[in-house]
Amino acid sequence: MVTHTLILLRHGASDWTCKNLFNGWVDTKLSDKGREDAIKAGKLMLEHNLLPDVVYTSCLSRAIQTANILLEVVDRLSVNVRHSWRLNERHYGALQGQNRKEVAQEYGQEKYMLWRRSYDVAPPPIDDDCEFSPVHDARYSGLPNDTIPRTESLKDVEARLVPYFNDVIGKDIKHGKVVLVIAHSNSLRALVKHIDSIDDQDIVDVNIPNAMPLIYELNDDLRPVKSGYYLDPETAAEAAEVVANQGN
Repeated sequence: MVTHTLILLRHGASDWTCKNLFNGWVDTKLSDKGREDAIKAGKLMLEHNLLPDVVYTSCLSRAIQTANILLEVVDRLSVNVRHSWRLNERHYGALQGQNRKEVAQEYGQEKYMLWRRSYDVAPPPIDDDCEFSPVHDARYSGLPNDTIPRTESLKDVEARLVPYFNDVIGKDIKHGKVVLVIAHSNSLRALVKHIDSIDDQDIVDVNIPNAMPLIYELNDDLRPVKSGYYLDPETAAEAAEVVANQGN
């Protein structure tokens, strides 16, 4: 059986994550730790001879920066890097830019966790005139106004991402290319949910740690031949526990 390699990677830590703020579609940059994360991920991939032929990222700087740093480490700066808003982080609506601890205190832990971790409940929508709204961002000027989200649940992220994976990313995978997708906690959770056929309730407990390469061997139907695995499983498990107590 012919199998195809897909590598999923969450970007390195952002400057807002270090400040305990909701990122979402806000174009935050990598922190110093995030840049170190990207270097470590690249070295780990190089050690295992996992060299990408094509890279897909979101339109957000923290994912693009991670890609650029990693590709320099693995000496693959010449590979094609494709950006799509469909790989963007989940839009956190009116929570974007707010401190996670303060949100939990204001609305209560139950509602806070519902907004953060549920599959089909979205936070309150962001106003178009808010400084953290993407409606006036030049990167999305080619999108119809009603396509740009004002808030999203994980279900919404899955709906906008899966067709892109099947129709665009999937073509490169089926052509035998080693594909690296560098995205975000929730866009990767949505993709893992689809690939592994994870139940709507079970996905709530799935966490994607920063800068830990997650490897899938897929068949021609883009289904896993075996379960996805981390190159550094022990460290990834520890990091996932930290993620469960943080935000995205």
